[in-house]
Amino acid sequence: MNTGSSEPGEVALASDDTRPDEADGGQGLGSRAPEFIKARRALHLSWQVGVFIVGLAVVAAGIVMLPLPGPGWVVIFGGMAIWATEFVWAQLVLRWTKRKVTEAAQRALDPKVRRRNIILTTVGLVLVAAIAGFYLWKFGFVMPWKIEDQ
Repeated sequence: MNTGSSEPGEVALASDDTRPDEADGGQGLGSRAPEFIKARRALHLSWQVGVFIVGLAVVAAGIVMLPLPGPGWVVIFGGMAIWATEFVWAQLVLRWTKRKVTEAAQRALDPKVRRRNIILTTVGLVLVAAIAGFYLWKFGFVMPWKIEDQ
């Protein structure tokens, strides 16, 4: 392991000092705060606390949006992206998530998987239509505002 890591919270890298995402033109792991902030320990710690609080607020809003109307997962990942500007653990979680989403997209494009999904969707729609038809045959179609008191 390389012990030449100068950033607080930065993960020590392999001896060749290459970062996995630098090959694709991305930044390495660690803080993306401006240099003048990273130069002063107290200011950098305050910066990290601020980023954590803002990210936490965004993630909490996303969690609230999961059962309510709104783009809950998009907001949660937005909060993770805010955290990823400062924290290595969030950067690693986002990398893992991106990798899994890419793998799922590739699997979904597979012709066998697409055919299976189309068949399952068709069977599901036929079942729902059969259940709805049975309900309408048995009970009829009565709008709630047309119900008469007995």
